[in-house]
Order: sequence, then structure tokens, then C-alpha cells
Amino acid sequence: MPEHTALIEIPDRYRYAVIPHIMVDDAAAAIDFYQRAFGAREDFRIDAPGGGVLHAEITIGRSALMLGDVSVEEAEAASFTAPASLGGGTSVTLHVFVPDVDSLTKRAEAAGAEILQPPRDMFHGDRTVILKDPSGHLWVFLTHLEDVSQEEFRRRLAATAE
Repeated sequence: MPEHTALIEIPDRYRYAVIPHIMVDDAAAAIDFYQRAFGAREDFRIDAPGGGVLHAEITIGRSALMLGDVSVEEAEAASFTAPASLGGGTSVTLHVFVPDVDSLTKRAEAAGAEILQPPRDMFHGDRTVILKDPSGHLWVFLTHLEDVSQEEFRRRLAATAE
């Protein structure tokens, strides 16, 4: 049996990140939305034998995202759920840095995203938009504008409370 190192066993796309795995009510429609709204690339899809998407992976910018249908038997057995079954809420927000948050916002809104906070320059040095996708997942897209020292970060944060 060949000897493996940790770097060989972990594919490059997963090496330095926690990979979100979201559940949706219609993964095929969600993938289509993410392609139209965020410019996502579908990397692969495994269809469930009884219909639906058992597992799929997409890339948005340089970020990988896993997703699948909550109605697939394997997902139901593990008690995965989608935001709609939680009354529309979610405990996770997905953050992705992009080169131009303003153009992504226009594209996402045209594709059906709900803009919760329009793009604006934030105290932490990023231009930021917050939106909700049609499946109910919350997204924060950011364009980095400047590096902010901890001291300046605290000063700016305190100024927002005034």
C-alpha cells in the first residue's frame, strides 16, 4: 500500500478551508440560480437513484460549495434540512470575496436574489452586500478595499455605535 502524506490525501480545493455543504429543496434549480446570479461553475453532480441531486459541487470565485437535495433518502436519514423547513431562518451565512461586489449584486438581483443590505463600504475595509438566495440561504459578498489595523478597526467600529 502506498504511503500518503496529509497534503496528498487532501485535494487542493479543500486544503485550506472549511467547505460549506448546504441543503436545498431543489438542488438543480439552486445550481442554475448560482450560475446565473454568482457566476458559479458546476464541478460535478451525483444524481440520486430515486431522483434529485444526492451531491453536487460548485465553485464561486475560488470558493467550493457542496450542496444536495434535502428530500433525497440519504439526506433525510441524516436529518439534514433546508432553511424553508426552519421557518425561513438559517444559522449559517456564507461569505465569499469577489473582485466586484457591485456587479455581482446587480447580477444576483436580476436572477432573483433578495438584497438585504445593499453594497456599502464597511468599517472593516471591505465593500459588502448581504443577500438571500431563493432557497433561503444568506450570503455576504465582499470586495476588499483596504487592510485595516486592529486599532483602526476598533476605532471605526466604535464610531458606528455613536
